[in-house]
Amino acid sequence: MTPVPLKTRILLADDHAVVRRGLRLVLDAEPDLEVVAEVGDGAQAVERALQEDIDLAIIDISMPRMTGLQAVRELHRRRPGLRILILSMHQNEQYLYEALKAGASGYVLKTVVDRDLVEACRAAMRGEPFLYPGAMTPLIRDYLQRARTDQPLREEPLTAREQEVVKLIAEGFSTKQISDGLVISEKTVERHRANILEKLGMHDRVELTRYAIRRGLVEP
Repeated sequence: MTPVPLKTRILLADDHAVVRRGLRLVLDAEPDLEVVAEVGDGAQAVERALQEDIDLAIIDISMPRMTGLQAVRELHRRRPGLRILILSMHQNEQYLYEALKAGASGYVLKTVVDRDLVEACRAAMRGEPFLYPGAMTPLIRDYLQRARTDQPLREEPLTAREQEVVKLIAEGFSTKQISDGLVISEKTVERHRANILEKLGMHDRVELTRYAIRRGLVEP
């Protein structure tokens, strides 16, 4: 087991500077915690958190370019030893489930961040999961319901690329803008869109947007 460093070096990833400022004040007041970097979107979070001077990444669930959940998945794949906490405004069991499945060490509600964040950081560095009070109830309920009915645990039906496309569609980008942003052809974007609609049993952008909100890919 990796020993906990004397001072945990933290990356803050949130697209609101005022939120980052508040989080930094909470964390830097602790002798064993130090914010060493801040970024404003998910893609920057991945790039910065891959550097060895970061021990713990605190990532907002909803950000531009790449969501917090997508960033967690990417970081868990590329730097599995990194500790990661997800921040969210939403006490939502689907978001919670997806965060843990993606590889997050914990899930902290922004509404009580001054109460829970320091404890969550220390728990994550000890290798212990941190969930907001009451979070285990929906997780256990879901597990028991699926066990009783012999259902498999939930799997994400979309690939990582398809999730990127859904996010951009839900944010109102055109086929050409998505093509340019992801550096793929417009025909490939259309093919992804058709595959996504077929997989999800949906028919239009409105349904995809609702799905993206439920999955935490975009802000409601």
